Amino acid sequence: MASDERRLLIKGGNCVNCDRVFRADVYCERGLIREVGVDLKPPEGTTVIDATDKFVIPGGIDPHTHFQLPFMGTVAADDFYAGTRAAVAGGTTMMIDFVIPAKGESLLSAYEKWKGWADEKVCCDYSFHVAVTWWADQVAKEMEILTKEKGVNSFKMFMAYRDVFMVNDEEMYHAFECCKRLGALAQVHAENGDIIAEGAKKMLAMGITGPEGHEMCRPEEVEGEATHRAIVLANQVNCPLYVVHVMSRSAADAILRARQRGCIVFGEPIAAGLGTDGTHQWHKCWRHAAGHVMGPPLRPDPSTPEYLMNLLANDDLHLTGTDNCTFNADQKAMGKDDFTKIPNGVNGVEDRLSVIWEKGVHSGKMDPCRFVSVTSTTAAKIFNIYPQKGVIAVGSDADLVVWDGNATRTISAKTHHHAVDFNIFEGMTCHGVPLVTISQGRVVYDHGELNVVKGSGRYIPRPVFASHVYSRVHQRDKIPRYEKVEREPYMGPVIQIPTSK
Repeated sequence: MASDERRLLIKGGNCVNCDRVFRADVYCERGLIREVGVDLKPPEGTTVIDATDKFVIPGGIDPHTHFQLPFMGTVAADDFYAGTRAAVAGGTTMMIDFVIPAKGESLLSAYEKWKGWADEKVCCDYSFHVAVTWWADQVAKEMEILTKEKGVNSFKMFMAYRDVFMVNDEEMYHAFECCKRLGALAQVHAENGDIIAEGAKKMLAMGITGPEGHEMCRPEEVEGEATHRAIVLANQVNCPLYVVHVMSRSAADAILRARQRGCIVFGEPIAAGLGTDGTHQWHKCWRHAAGHVMGPPLRPDPSTPEYLMNLLANDDLHLTGTDNCTFNADQKAMGKDDFTKIPNGVNGVEDRLSVIWEKGVHSGKMDPCRFVSVTSTTAAKIFNIYPQKGVIAVGSDADLVVWDGNATRTISAKTHHHAVDFNIFEGMTCHGVPLVTISQGRVVYDHGELNVVKGSGRYIPRPVFASHVYSRVHQRDKIPRYEKVEREPYMGPVIQIPTSK
């Protein structure tokens, strides 16, 4: 076909934004949406995609991936090429990955290293959060440079992985203060790292060396306590907080209660925690059990996924990520005799949209508008790339998906596009299938066929002070939280304490 790949018309679909569903054609040119309307007449040579009786949705935004992550002595199987290939095959057209410096490492140096890995491989747009794994004046200065010069507007603190990534409460408090001053969003991995470290020793001493020990040494109350503690610390400095991978009732309830008190906190459940549960860690097959090891762990209470989905559907939790961080069998096997040496991580970036549609929309818990919100729009708003991303509107990026809500597919490691040999959703049949994925106005996935170009993705800078996050903060800052009491000075006797010699 002699059509111009930079001109594209999606015709006759039911367009879904977070606030409404409407029938329209969508005309894209040079990577942007140029027109949205009924019966559009495109220029000659335009590629036409028939979306009759199908949904047209904004491309998914995954705010939580770990591609090519060096971790526990090995490197995640999905690099930035395999990971972004899998993403577009599942209808996700942008992700925000994490730069994670070692303790004492320059944040700026780590950022440049990660960006070098990504730029030559990504098949779709991406951005970066940056982790704060230690604290000093240098870290604060580099956070400022990252926000002003590198387009970073979010920083993550680990409350777990003691002696590796974990920061203590004082360090976290200072990091929250810095985020607030810079207009960045503070994020936390919320687990009590000290309790986990001691619990792991206890399990191993009892002879519990298998994957089940991973969950037992970090039960959900450990996640709940850390979530509450992070919220309290952030609230002391009026810093908005984002809790990544909310995996338990306890953590979700801590967020819900805090929001009811007026705290500005966002909760991110992930595809794994919404689509499966932690009973698999007790499976008799070691490989199967180890394949489900991640942190915080999947919870063994089988009612947890539905509980989290109900909160997500009703805006008590707010958006979905994946924490995609994959390791093959031989990598997981580093912990065959000691669960603390099993690399933590699971897949999700390819299957997230189908899992959320199956468990959320097909089940009747949420409508297509809410689906778009939790898979794309809310992430765009929180991370300040809306309306560039996350909406079907004139001037927005042409990142779009033709979506069949009635079609089904069965998930399997044999057919997925990840570089990993295991899939935690193995055998799950999902309603909701991406038929065509469009990134930057180009078709990158079409009815099972990938057409991606390594290195074609763009780094998307994200400005600070996102209005979705900071509008209430600005108003609260105008109102004094503390006021001095004016009173007459005390003029009575004062006891004298003898000084020691």
